[in-house]
This record gives sequence, structure tokens and C-alpha cells, in this order.
Amino acid sequence: MNGFASIPAFEQALADLPEHDSAALAEARARQAELTKPPGSLGRLEDIACFLAGWQGHARPQIDRGRVLVFAGNHGIASLGVSAYPADVTRQMVANFEAGGAAINALARAAGLELRVVPLDLDRPTADFTEQPAMTAQECLEALSAGAAAVEDGLDLIVVGEMGIGNSTAAAALAACSFGGEADAWVGPGTGVDRHGLARKAAVVTAGIATHREAATSAFEILRRLGGREIAAIAGAVVAARQRRIPVVLDGFISCSAVAPLARHHPAITVHCIAGHQSAEPGHAKLLDKLGLEPLLKLDMRLGEGSGAAVAVALIRAALAAHNGMATFAEAGVSNGA
Repeated sequence: MNGFASIPAFEQALADLPEHDSAALAEARARQAELTKPPGSLGRLEDIACFLAGWQGHARPQIDRGRVLVFAGNHGIASLGVSAYPADVTRQMVANFEAGGAAINALARAAGLELRVVPLDLDRPTADFTEQPAMTAQECLEALSAGAAAVEDGLDLIVVGEMGIGNSTAAAALAACSFGGEADAWVGPGTGVDRHGLARKAAVVTAGIATHREAATSAFEILRRLGGREIAAIAGAVVAARQRRIPVVLDGFISCSAVAPLARHHPAITVHCIAGHQSAEPGHAKLLDKLGLEPLLKLDMRLGEGSGAAVAVALIRAALAAHNGMATFAEAGVSNGA
């Protein structure tokens, strides 16, 4: 899809969420029951394979074409001392992605995934959300549409990641506004701030929530008031993927925060998503619980960029290899005990 023509078009897409292919899911489960192993003995690997079958619409799913989408944006709140790095690092890291030198470049290659980097108005940071909405309605719609436009037919799987100095503070604000709780429960070290930096982050989140609490009454309004362009783009990509029945692997706290406002109003948005990992950011475990997602990995990662989700794709590929490559009892001439 090319994007969302209007705010009502986005809201309609979010309200009209396609379901998985139940016939393909049933066929995949039937195949699992016939493979040469005790039922359920491969644990979550079986569930992963069946999950992909249901969303791809094939009893024997594949990842022939998977894509990592890294969206980048700058935040006005970065000037408030919420990050250990200056805002210029966003642009510098985008250049690093494009040159092939970042962690996500290496990890995407290892996982057999395409990588697309989408910078969003890096010369124009969002507004300071402690004083006014981070984005105008048009800016937020454009960011959502940029995310949707990066999702196209023919993809078997997408991984969503981000880059944006200050965005762990925006993520904490989105989580707090979507699911409640004090700022202290959601903020974390992000790029590595000390306890004084954590206090500043909590103060910024508290001020932002106070400024926008009354008006942040929809998924769109929460995103535009407290989010960032790259976070809104992730939300747009997740919705667009659902419309095309493409499964999504979420990365860490920030990519999950993009889904939080959607899930608050439409909890079913997460059922085509896999949580690639649980990051070391303190609020991520709590956010995953609110989203109803169980992470595949827990490696104490907190880089962002889609890095943890890309690592999880290796596990997903292993699940598909077992599902598609094992012999059935009949093929192997093995008694199934029936």
C-alpha cells in the first residue's frame, strides 16, 4: 500500500484487521502431528512454524524474502538532556547503515534478510512534547504512510527497527499514556544515561503525559502527541503488514512502544506479531506483558536498530527448517504409536 490517504483511512485500517488463514494453520498443525517426533517435543518451534503458516497462507511456510525496515527520526526532546548522545548521531548512524557498517547490517546479512533504511526528515526534529504535540496531524499521517509504503507484496516477513536519539524517552511516554503507570516504571538507561539522566527522562515523560492526557484519546493522537516520526512509521508498517497478512517481528522497547497506542484501542493488532527478544531496557518486559507477547530471546540487548529481532529470525528459520524438512512417520516408516 502507498500509505494512508487520511486519518480516517488509517483508523479504518486499524479497525478492519484481517485474520490468519485458518485452513493453512490447521494443515500446518496436522503436519506437525505427523512428523517423526513426540507431539509437542519441539516446543515453541512448532508454534512458530504454525504461526507463519497461518499468516502466509501456506501449510509449509518459507522466508524467501524477509526485510528489515529501519526507520530514523529526530526528537525535539533530545535537547532536554534525555540521551547520552547528541541528536547529530541519528544522521551519522543512518550514514553508517547505508555504508553497511552497523550491527544491523551484519545481523541482517546473517539472518538472510534485506535491509531498507528510511530516514524521515532528520533536519526537522519533532517538537518538544512537554510543551506541544510532537507532530502535527499531517506530519504524523506522513510518517505513518512512510511506514506503510515500505511494506509491499511479495514479502514473507518483516522486522521493524529504529534509530533516533531521544526515542527511548518517547517510547516510555507512549507506554505510560497507553497503559498507565508512573514514568519511573517505564524509563530506562537507553543509550546509557546515569541516574541524573534517568531523573530527567522521568520528568520529561511526566510533563508530556500531563500536557496531553486529556487530548490523547485515540491511537493516532497518542502517537502524534508523544511519539516520533520513526515510531509512527513503525506503527504504519505494522498496520500495513497486517492488511497484507505479512507476519512482523518486533524488536525492543521502542518498536513495541509504536504498537502500544494501537493495542490500547485494538488489542488484536498484535496477533500477527512476534516479539523477537526482551531487551535490557527495564520497561520492555512490562510492555511485552501488556501487549500479550512472549519474547523468543532474552540476550540483554538494548541496541535497537532491529538487531534483536534480526537475531530471532535465525530461530524462526530453524523452526521452519524442522517443520518443512523433517520426514513424516509414514515417509520414514516409523511407527507413531497409534
